[in-house]
Amino acid sequence: MTKKAMGVWILAAVILFGSVLLAGCMDPMVQDSSPAFPSPVTAVPGDTSGPVSAVNITEYERCVADANNRFAFDLYETLSKDPDSTGCNLFFSPFSLSSAMAITFEGARGKTAEEIRTVFHFPADSATLRQGFSLINAGINRNDSAVTLRSANALWAEQTSPFLPGYVDIAEQYYNAKTTNLDFISQPDPSRITINQWVEKQTDEKIKDLVPPGSIDPLTRLVITNAIYFKGDWENRFDRNKTTDADFRTASGKTVRVPMMQSTENDAVYLYAENEDLQMLSMPYNHNDGKKISMVVILPRDDDPGAGGSSLDRETLAALKQSATSRRVMVYFPKFTLDSKRSLSVMLKGMGMPAAFTDAADLSGMDGMRDLFISDVFHQAVIEVNEEGTVAAAATAVIAGGSASPAEPVPVFIADHPFIFIIQDDRNDMILFMGRVVDLPGS
Repeated sequence: MTKKAMGVWILAAVILFGSVLLAGCMDPMVQDSSPAFPSPVTAVPGDTSGPVSAVNITEYERCVADANNRFAFDLYETLSKDPDSTGCNLFFSPFSLSSAMAITFEGARGKTAEEIRTVFHFPADSATLRQGFSLINAGINRNDSAVTLRSANALWAEQTSPFLPGYVDIAEQYYNAKTTNLDFISQPDPSRITINQWVEKQTDEKIKDLVPPGSIDPLTRLVITNAIYFKGDWENRFDRNKTTDADFRTASGKTVRVPMMQSTENDAVYLYAENEDLQMLSMPYNHNDGKKISMVVILPRDDDPGAGGSSLDRETLAALKQSATSRRVMVYFPKFTLDSKRSLSVMLKGMGMPAAFTDAADLSGMDGMRDLFISDVFHQAVIEVNEEGTVAAAATAVIAGGSASPAEPVPVFIADHPFIFIIQDDRNDMILFMGRVVDLPGS
């Protein structure tokens, strides 16, 4: 007799528009209304029983941000080594994946929980994990008239399946994930459409049809979704009149003509660093209310077309950031659009969490029984970079100041060959999106 007959889905969606390490961080029933973006939560002095928010970065937030960044580099390395990714662009949101999986982790037990914790580097202390995500989401969803950045979580439950009130409460209290009942048994495809419509709405229609036809069936019991959306204008906008076609050398060695943006004025000041192998440029987005987002671009000096796909580790990036100075830089950067959609189940199994996808899964913290397992994990990410700024979106689904001295040479940053880029929250250095560009269509 088959032990497992039910699936758990986890979906995470992310969108962007416009364009640390901490000692002590351990590495180691329901509402029917459709969830909306959460409102910022307010801290109560001395109260650690529920969600909190703060302007200053706390240890909780640093620990979760560090865990997210560790996972980001692990997944980037795994994707880079995947034969199917050879010569291909990459783009994903580690925060979207971590958010959805943190809610899954809350219901995992035993070996299943330990494997998830290890792969995602979640802190062993539940209070740190919960308060960290609560703080980060509060910061993300804080209003800022100059930039749009928001994140939302939701649970979609089979209406006849009893989920533990404690699990549902934790998901809503700390992750702002409200639960909606759906009829997966009798109406699996209409349920799928409902979920996709929510994702589409939260991502301003950038992510469509995240959950593919046939993915939800009568055995599906839970779907967990996350959506993150970003739209921002560059602090130093590129002049459209200066954008011209220029050569870009792809990973395959082919040269194509692409629209190359330019920022070469005397007041074009950026954070910049370099070493023998790499150049690093940080391009900030406009902000008003402390919500500081930037795109960090890592450009190999090596003219080898494949260099952009080489490994980048956290230590190298941290050293570059530490040595970065604010100075004038002559920047040449291509306009580009990326759209990536894939199942990550095989990747996550290979990274060290196979149990969650098998009959051996223990997700009893969700329903009090050993009858759930993860059916699949889908992730979709979209980004558009132009003269004004950046627009990006991503989705994942799991089933069950100052200038340089005038005498100093002005650095020239020409991204005319493969490069790696990160979109990060500068308040806590948390990586929201990560990718590489190794190929662009010719103009």
